[in-house]
Amino acid sequence: MTEEKTLKKVALNDVHEALGAKMVPFAGYNMPVRYSSDIEEHKTVRNGVGVFDVSHMGEFMLKGPKALDLIQRVSSNDASKLTDGKAQYSCLPNEDGGIVDDLIIYKIKDEEYMLVVNASNIEKDWNWIANKNTEGVEMTNVSDEISLFAVQGPKASEAMQSLTDVNLSDMGFYTFTVGKFAGVDNVIISATGYTGSGGFELYIPNKDAKEVWTKIFEAGKDYEIKPIGLGARDTLRLEMGYCLYGNDIDDTTSPLEAGLGWVTKFTKEFTNSTNLAKQKEEGVKRRLVGVELIDRGVPRGGYNVLNAEGEVVGKLTSGTMSPMLGKGVALGYINRPLTKPGSEVFIEVRNRKLKAVVSKPPFYKG
Repeated sequence: MTEEKTLKKVALNDVHEALGAKMVPFAGYNMPVRYSSDIEEHKTVRNGVGVFDVSHMGEFMLKGPKALDLIQRVSSNDASKLTDGKAQYSCLPNEDGGIVDDLIIYKIKDEEYMLVVNASNIEKDWNWIANKNTEGVEMTNVSDEISLFAVQGPKASEAMQSLTDVNLSDMGFYTFTVGKFAGVDNVIISATGYTGSGGFELYIPNKDAKEVWTKIFEAGKDYEIKPIGLGARDTLRLEMGYCLYGNDIDDTTSPLEAGLGWVTKFTKEFTNSTNLAKQKEEGVKRRLVGVELIDRGVPRGGYNVLNAEGEVVGKLTSGTMSPMLGKGVALGYINRPLTKPGSEVFIEVRNRKLKAVVSKPPFYKG
């Protein structure tokens, strides 16, 4: 009861409850996990168009002549490469070789950026960045003022085009624009995605959220648009092999172990960059890899990974039965040399050893 009282609510909490969503505590928020079934919602996004309310995510605005310098010092990717209207995936390394959080950096214009962080880490990230802000960058936490809808699926652009003059089908991956959407001015429309099926995200003031949500569903009626919960969001991202903070990456996992070397740029100095550069040179002992089950079963985070001799060589961090592939897929940290795609491993499931193979995500190719 106490937990329920302390749970935060997104602006459209009552709308989701009225739609019959099963609500669960997630990252400190009361969130819709499903409206019908995870499999049905998953397939709606893969084949048509669905809408996630992910307003629990955090948004920080950073402004001023030293904004880029601060971002460069706290993040692993090279934000100096960003131009107006471009976004970039990155992470915040900690001092101990792990990850504070993963995030998306949006360059609104010179000296103005938006950082989008995970809901469970809003306070943690804010404090981390604020403590590094030694040069007076203007920081504003707008997380409680913004609703975020992710309209995802191959029919998303076509279904939503009537609501904006922005050419949605022309938007490149990891680009964004600020424009009018569903009659609301200054909406950030982005194409960063977390499902692998295309679509875009809408950052809207809370006061306009209900009106925009209603218009989205009116516009998408002929496309059989449906609201989608966090359950399908998890299976969709897993089919693509996308990391989830708290499962696949955390304060103890190195970006290099997590396969995030591509967003770890040693062309600049950032938190713990010297030690991470050394780790890159020496090579990591374990690595986050994809695993596909050959035997029938459902892999879950926490299950041990064994070699042919039955020795524990790793642990799964996330796993599911893929709705599109009809087999178990997972992510997990495995010791070298079994990280090579094609390596045979076994997953320990309730005293059974299920045969599996190391695979390079995405598992689902579309």
